[in-house]
Amino acid sequence: MTHKNSKEPSMTGRRILFACLVTGTMIGMLWLMTQALSVNGLGLGDIALLVLFFFTLPWMATGFWNSTIGFLIWRVAREPLATVIPMAANMDPATPITSSTAILLCVRNESPERIQRNLTATMQGLALPGIAEHVHIYVLSDTNDAEIAQQEQACFDSLSLKWKDRIQITYRRRTDNTAYKAGNIADFCKRWGHLHDFAITLDADSVMTGQAIMRLVRIMQANPKLGLLQGLVVGMPTTSGFTRMFQFGMRLGMRSYTLGTAWWQGDCGPYWGHNAVFRLAPFIAQCDLPLLHDKHGKTHHILSHDQVEAVLMRRAGFDVRVFPQEDESWEENPPTLIEYIRRDLRWCEGNLQYLQLLNLPGIKFISRLQLLNAVFMFLGSPAWIGMLVLGTIMLALSPTPGEFMHPATGLTLLWLSIFMWYWPKFAGGLDALIRSDQRKAFGGPLKFLIGFSLEMMFSILMTPITWLNHSMFMCGLLFGKKSGWTGQTRDDHSVPVAVALRQFWPHTLLGIFLIGLLARTHPECVTMACVLFGGLAISIPLAVLSSWPKFGQLLLRFGLFNIPEETVRPEALAKLDLAAYRSRQ
Repeated sequence: MTHKNSKEPSMTGRRILFACLVTGTMIGMLWLMTQALSVNGLGLGDIALLVLFFFTLPWMATGFWNSTIGFLIWRVAREPLATVIPMAANMDPATPITSSTAILLCVRNESPERIQRNLTATMQGLALPGIAEHVHIYVLSDTNDAEIAQQEQACFDSLSLKWKDRIQITYRRRTDNTAYKAGNIADFCKRWGHLHDFAITLDADSVMTGQAIMRLVRIMQANPKLGLLQGLVVGMPTTSGFTRMFQFGMRLGMRSYTLGTAWWQGDCGPYWGHNAVFRLAPFIAQCDLPLLHDKHGKTHHILSHDQVEAVLMRRAGFDVRVFPQEDESWEENPPTLIEYIRRDLRWCEGNLQYLQLLNLPGIKFISRLQLLNAVFMFLGSPAWIGMLVLGTIMLALSPTPGEFMHPATGLTLLWLSIFMWYWPKFAGGLDALIRSDQRKAFGGPLKFLIGFSLEMMFSILMTPITWLNHSMFMCGLLFGKKSGWTGQTRDDHSVPVAVALRQFWPHTLLGIFLIGLLARTHPECVTMACVLFGGLAISIPLAVLSSWPKFGQLLLRFGLFNIPEETVRPEALAKLDLAAYRSRQ
């Protein structure tokens, strides 16, 4: 259905309102914290807690209001998509494809068979009359493992030969990994960028249907000012117990969060580096990434290139948008807690690099806020850990809890913080429960509620683990430690106890120490301590048990943490022969 008369309102009013909501929330939370701590006046420790709490607030308040606005749009707006991105609502799905699009699949030390499987599912929706002649697929390899490189060459030579009469495929391998993925795409731009109008970026774990790709391309065709359009990405069905829990919660959280983000960011939207389309001419001309300098004056490349490219595209006068609707665009999530941490720390290092880019000349004010908020996504973690550790020690040294913090105000602040932090998932879960089609898609109301409750407990356990990982990693960065860019282990596997012990012994010791400290000094606070630090104390068994194949099979058998693609199998995923589908059979 088209909406020829729909017009997007000015973003200024929306952005002012959003800024007022976030700022007011931060002020209110700081006031509440001040009231809780000022039992006997504010000492140095109290002031330190207030400073740490301040650094936790930008990411939490922004996420809360993104999700609140998104939830209200879902519930109130007659056509939510038209409210935040009218150009998508105006798109005619019958518009002929006239532009040339390059599909860029970026890989590094991945299983060629797995990549071929995913790519074939995409190609089957593109090898159609009126589409195939306007599409060229490029497999851009940065593989430096000689054995995998040989397998890649044979695999994609064979694939190209098999599809040569239906769609064009080019395989290219760089001999080095200069500038990481951004350098990989930059090399494509130098060689072949002038041959195409648009480029679709895919990661090794990405799957998009031809229909989803062409929807993005049609929107780009109809809007010459649109420079980049990010599609919403969701996880694929899996047998991994860890991944099932993680992406169930992520699925719920992203629904309202992305819609709310699109409402106020508008033409300064996000870019996540894959499952997106961009206009090649301005990208080549304007999105060359600057080099960064370390404290010794040495130059190095940007790891998290995506949001920087979005900022540069917006500086060039082109819109950057997100299509905030689930639309046959998937990715594979890490199969274990340890693999998740590896990916997360790479993002952590990349996002912290944005601190050097806040003074980029000519970028929009909103773009600077986006970069700064991306920094606070990780900078808040050591603030949380510092606040919890310092607060626990101060509580333990107080004769009574009431002399450290006003009990009623402190509890109100604690539960309000927990609610705000997890509200994106609550908002998505509430929306799914309200809508009958969504209840059915997630496996029915009973299984959904059980899964939601278990996932919330899992998230509460996992959150302090993530905070401590970020904190320790940032300390390492100060002494020159880097995460690097390595291939990921994507197949399900068990985490050995020895590996978990080596990874999580600091978490375990800290968790046991903090819980034990309060158990000894103020036993009445042990329940609260277990909520806050329980995940740290049991991080080793949590990492091991959540990776067990039998645990994942048990969840599958009882239909827990179902996602809609398991209730009704999309044709593209059904052809992938996923383990989650085989297990159900």
